[in-house]
Amino acid sequence: MDELTVGILVTVGLLFAVFLGVRVFVAAAIAGLVGLVAMIGWDAGAGIVGTIPHSKSANYVLSVLPMFILIGFIAFHAGLTHSLFNAAKAWVGWVPGGLAVASVFATAGFAAVSGASTATAAVFSRVAIPYMLEYKYDRRLAAGVVAAGGTLASLIPPSAILVIYAIIVEESVGALILAAFIPGVISAIIYAALIIGQCWMKPELGPAVPSPPLIERIKTLPGTIPIFAVVIIIFSAMMMGWATPTEAGSLGASVILAIALVNGMKWASLQEALMETAKLTAMIFSLIWGVLIFVRFLGFAGLPEAFATWIVGLPFPPIVIMIFILLGYAVLGMFMDAIGMLLLTLPVVYPAVVALGYDPVWFGIIVVKMCEVCLITPPVGLNCYVVSAVRPDIPLGDVFKGIFPFFLADAATIGLFLAFPGLILWLPSLIGS
Repeated sequence: MDELTVGILVTVGLLFAVFLGVRVFVAAAIAGLVGLVAMIGWDAGAGIVGTIPHSKSANYVLSVLPMFILIGFIAFHAGLTHSLFNAAKAWVGWVPGGLAVASVFATAGFAAVSGASTATAAVFSRVAIPYMLEYKYDRRLAAGVVAAGGTLASLIPPSAILVIYAIIVEESVGALILAAFIPGVISAIIYAALIIGQCWMKPELGPAVPSPPLIERIKTLPGTIPIFAVVIIIFSAMMMGWATPTEAGSLGASVILAIALVNGMKWASLQEALMETAKLTAMIFSLIWGVLIFVRFLGFAGLPEAFATWIVGLPFPPIVIMIFILLGYAVLGMFMDAIGMLLLTLPVVYPAVVALGYDPVWFGIIVVKMCEVCLITPPVGLNCYVVSAVRPDIPLGDVFKGIFPFFLADAATIGLFLAFPGLILWLPSLIGS
């Protein structure tokens, strides 16, 4: 049996195991080990597998992950998310669906200091949904807004998924973080416009709330300063070349920690933030180890090169092939989590995308945006499960119904980025020039 056939058979076996519910990192590691042993024998195959966890973890770029995650958890446990939502509510609550719009902007703000979509959805299920239900908002809209708003953490930097993409394809973390800023803002604006349009046509979905006097609105702004200070520090340090992404993330974590302690953060809350950071970091590293074992096997099997050659040889324009690739991600996203899907597909898909002539940074933002869609796509739709778990009074079916308009908005946003790649590439081009 030739190596390419072994590669295809093992890959099919891996996908079958994942669909049966086996953890992605376990299935990938076992598949990679089996494939390597089948091709090069036990001693050589097991030797390669045994060296990967250390060799790949001893990577300076990876140290940015716990820093970005820590920023988000400290901000949450220090109570900064409530200040963010209260400010957004005061300033935009008067528009149709104002509390839902406030939720979108507050989740976007929190996403700028967090790297975890599910954490963002969980936080605002506690913070925003009670306000919306108190003002008689449709519970499907309330749940859908929070689930969709949580996905913004996948795109708005700092983002753990962006870092993972950069590691897999060996692209600049800084370039990807800068490239994601404008698409993240556009995604939030499109969500807000969708909510306003819905509630303008059907006011019963989300009534406007009275706007407080200007002086009261101004008083809500100081509470948002810590969030925006960290965002400015991270972006300024990278754009000016003062710091690497890891250094900027460390600086941001130090600043948010200092602010939290000044604001009276309790030792128990700090412990919880550190423990949750450690748990999420360990989970992500486990995924990386398992999938990189599988990636090493793919290299021996020659599957990425064969797939790239096949894709380039198809008698279709590159944009049509790209659309089919993205549709494939949409289907996979119905059954897999975002990080696992990226780790499994990129080693094969990325060489083909580059061979088609697409910019790696542009594709990174597009594929991470697809990961956002996967976070709200049934039957997996992880953010929807998180919202329903935090708010058991809202059935999962209602969450999925509430998310549907945002799924359409995401499809329109991806179409916009396909048509106008400059929306993604303009900001990093300023740094490169």
